[in-house]
Amino acid sequence: MTIPDLGSLVDVNLRDAWHHEAHSFTPWLAAHLDALAAKIGIPLELEGQEVAVESFSADILARNPQDDSLVLIENQLEGSDHTHLGQIMTYLAGLNAHTIIWVAAAFREPHLSALRWLNDNTDEAFAFFAVQVRAVRIDDSPIAPIFEVLIRPNHWERQLQAISKSTGELSPTGQFRNAFWTHYVDRFPDEQARYPADAATSRWRSLDDLGLNLSLYLSKTSVGLFVRGARGVSTEEVYVLLQPHVAQLAERLGVEMGSKYLFSQSYAADTTNEAHWDELSDWLHSTADAYETTLRDIVSSAT
Repeated sequence: MTIPDLGSLVDVNLRDAWHHEAHSFTPWLAAHLDALAAKIGIPLELEGQEVAVESFSADILARNPQDDSLVLIENQLEGSDHTHLGQIMTYLAGLNAHTIIWVAAAFREPHLSALRWLNDNTDEAFAFFAVQVRAVRIDDSPIAPIFEVLIRPNHWERQLQAISKSTGELSPTGQFRNAFWTHYVDRFPDEQARYPADAATSRWRSLDDLGLNLSLYLSKTSVGLFVRGARGVSTEEVYVLLQPHVAQLAERLGVEMGSKYLFSQSYAADTTNEAHWDELSDWLHSTADAYETTLRDIVSSAT
């Protein structure tokens, strides 16, 4: 009998994985919402980071495309505290979010009790989660994240089933998005190979060799695109990568870099009117092609 030589899984300090909560952990989590979504049980689409609510900023705002509801995500690299609990309640009132996910390195029992109370005493439309984040590795392997759900609503599984039955998996907004992106990939079959049509707000064109993505997005009043980091590449790293080329890129793309959505452009139209879909699709595709060519000419030639 051969005895396998197995490694040991060990916890590492969270700040060995993410050196800064706002500049490292929040952007990483925003780019990896699928990992959190898998634990919660609903799909998550990114709406924004550092979303203003009065004098505060919510870490991450996402959307559940199944019922088009907003999801608030507040994250910490430290243990839970009263300040973040109070902020969550402020954001809940200001953003009209129905699902609240509090991610932290550890949770004090009073904060877990508060979330249990909220789940037991608020309308079933609201759901509160406590999710503990860990960073682990085996021997000298890359650090890997682990999410563990500590608190979830008692009715959560029933609620997921009800959403699925009542929406047929997609809300009217989701059906609209799916129809538009289906039109888009039918018009440009090369895009189907990148990503099939779905009900997401946006779709990506990956430039992984550059550490970049082009994010093509759809709203009810416009389509647009902007430059962002590839999965696992922080906004900080994107700034460092693009900073030496800002003037050249701005001249070629015809738009300034900006601070939140990098080199963002949009095309205004009533996107719910299918008569506009050909021109909107053509603009998205040709503009994405121009962005890709420009980035490869300027950024890749300097790397």
